[in-house]
Amino acid sequence: MPIRVVLAEDDVLLRKGLAQLIDAEPGLEVAGEAADLSTALEQIDTLRPDVVVTDIRMPPMKKDEGIRLAALLREQHPSIGVVVLSQHKEPAYAYALFEHGVAGRGYLIKERVAEVRDLTDAVRQVAAGLSVVDPAVVETMVRTRSSGKRSALDALTPRELEVLRHMAQGKSNAAIGKVLGLTEGAVQKNTNAIFAKLGIAEERDINKRVRAVLLFLDQDG
Repeated sequence: MPIRVVLAEDDVLLRKGLAQLIDAEPGLEVAGEAADLSTALEQIDTLRPDVVVTDIRMPPMKKDEGIRLAALLREQHPSIGVVVLSQHKEPAYAYALFEHGVAGRGYLIKERVAEVRDLTDAVRQVAAGLSVVDPAVVETMVRTRSSGKRSALDALTPRELEVLRHMAQGKSNAAIGKVLGLTEGAVQKNTNAIFAKLGIAEERDINKRVRAVLLFLDQDG
C-alpha cells in the first residue's frame, strides 16, 4: 500500500508542483489537496491519509494554521503524520510543532529542499512515526534560545554536553566524532548516556535525538 498524502498549501503553483513530484515517487500517492485550513481538515477527515504536508501560514488568517492543524491531528487523528514545509525559520513554530510530542512530525524549510528526495524521505520517516528537523531550524533555535533553567542538563558531564551541542547542530555521530577526536562508538556511548540521563532512553533513536536537542535548546543558557 502506498503512503497516502494530503497537501495543504495555498500557493497553487507550488501545491500542484509538489503533487506531481510526490505522485511520481514510488510508494507515495497524493490523496488530496487543500488551499486553506478548513478544506484541509475536511480532506483529512474524509480521506484519512498517512501524512499531511502543510505550509504554516494559510487562509483564513495566514498566521499559524499549519501548526494548529498539526495540534488538532495529534488530538483527533494521532496516527497521521505531519510534515511542515515552510519558509519560516522562527523557532517558536518548531517548538509549537513538537510541543506535544516529536513522533510523526517533521519541519523542513522550503528553500533548503534541494532535491525531491529531501521531502519524500521526510514523508516516509514521518509516516513511520519518526521525526525530521531541518538543520537550519536547529541553527536558528541555537542562536535565539533564551537563558534559563538547566535542571535537566545538570546531570550531564562536560563531554556529554559537548556532544549534545554538536547534536543540536544537526551533526551525525560520525561527524561529531571527527570534530571531537572520538570514535563513532565513543560518541554513541555518550549519546546513550545523554538519552538515559534525560529520561528518553526508551524512544526510537531519531525521536531521541530530536527530544534531546529540544531539551538542550529549551534549557541551556
